[in-house]
Amino acid sequence: MSEIPLGYLFFSLAFLILLSAFFSSSETGMMSLNRYRLRHLVKQKHRGAMRASRLLDRPDRLIGVILIGNNFVNILASAIATMIALRLMGDAGVAVAVATAMLTLVILIFAEVTPKTVAAIKPEQVAFPASLILSPLLKLLYPFVWLVNTICNGLLRTLGFNAAAKVSDHLSSEELRTIVHEAGALIPRRNQSMLLSILDLDTVTVEDIMIPRNEIVGIDINDDISTILNTISQSPHTRIPLYQEELNNVVGMVHVRQILPLMYAENPSKEEFLALAREPYFVPESTPLNTQLLNFQKRKYWVALVVDEYGDIQGLTTLEDILEEIVGDMAEEQDLENDDIHAQEDGSFFIDGTTTVRDINKALTWSLPIDGPKTLNGLITERLEEIPQFNVCLKLGEYHFETVQIKGNFIKTVRLHRVEVTVEEVH
Repeated sequence: MSEIPLGYLFFSLAFLILLSAFFSSSETGMMSLNRYRLRHLVKQKHRGAMRASRLLDRPDRLIGVILIGNNFVNILASAIATMIALRLMGDAGVAVAVATAMLTLVILIFAEVTPKTVAAIKPEQVAFPASLILSPLLKLLYPFVWLVNTICNGLLRTLGFNAAAKVSDHLSSEELRTIVHEAGALIPRRNQSMLLSILDLDTVTVEDIMIPRNEIVGIDINDDISTILNTISQSPHTRIPLYQEELNNVVGMVHVRQILPLMYAENPSKEEFLALAREPYFVPESTPLNTQLLNFQKRKYWVALVVDEYGDIQGLTTLEDILEEIVGDMAEEQDLENDDIHAQEDGSFFIDGTTTVRDINKALTWSLPIDGPKTLNGLITERLEEIPQFNVCLKLGEYHFETVQIKGNFIKTVRLHRVEVTVEEVH
């Protein structure tokens, strides 16, 4: 029997190394595919994505066929490399040592590191074409794959693992927030802000965005009709609560649009006015915004009165307030003139004590603590542990507070500025 020509052996060895590179890159490419992009491409009827998705439905079978093929070609390459070394060197011991060393280096460079690196960088360009070969190869080698998987799965069960259990790849809100942040130019900055605001709706409550009780404009139904209509004409709001003697005794809500005919009538009566009132809608102050948004939609209400655990009214919130949390401030131009934050030439800000800490953070892109008091007045009094009788200064991290105006038991105006923390201060 004639010997195989040396040229054929070298050609066979090179071909086997290419096959090894194919299997190595296929494994890395398949496992590096972005599962969410893959699902998107499957919905778009992308053929390569559909083939890859079917293979990834049973990753144990996919890995089985890849490793069977990879180990087969590597062992065969080792045998051929040994034959070549024997033909060139003659001595068996030296030939085996040289063949092992040289083949290890060649496979490591050309069949492992290089193809796997390429597949990790461009997984779709590697995995989708590879699926054309892997799919029929899996059918061809299915008996061997089934045998290997059966043995491996049995071994895994003895070790306490369930190979059939699918790992959940659902995203948490924090993971989704990270994806939105890292989307970069793929998602416009404005849209990123809106998406992040939607994710925050379940962590923000109506207490965080409500109009506080002392700013609610209401109507005492014990007043005469002329006083009531005059109050309505001067109110900046379109939906106004009606109460009897005091705000905790709310009896209804009215919409200014419905009252307009009465305002121009010759002899309007209080009975006609009260007939236009709608039943008030109360919500707990701890209600998350995502829940309240759905409740507004379900009940067809636009405004709700916020109550504490004792049923006392603490504030008022509207559908517009929730939408502003998502899309940003929708205030009219004339409303901006009454803004509670006033910038000064020296970089400081005069801020009304009733301004919420969240509004300050949003307006100035600061990070004042929001896990405690809701308003600037509450934040300062909590830190001081008393209501100041005279103007005081307070430092909270990199923020400096200086009370400017105190009225009774309330801090009305604060001068606030931010000081950059230096390296020396950190250490």
